[in-house]
Amino acid sequence: MASGKTNRAVAADLVISEKTVARHVSNIFDKLGVSSRAAATAYAYEHDLIAPPA
Repeated sequence: MASGKTNRAVAADLVISEKTVARHVSNIFDKLGVSSRAAATAYAYEHDLIAPPA
């Protein structure tokens, strides 16, 4: 998600349905208390969950 992939691209990479990805993304937003992919990505960087791009 932080790399900017769409739900469709993530689903293809993981060989799962796009609807499943959408549900997981929604659950992530709920757990982090955010409402967008950008906010979730910012949260991940701020909490050292992912490394900044090289």
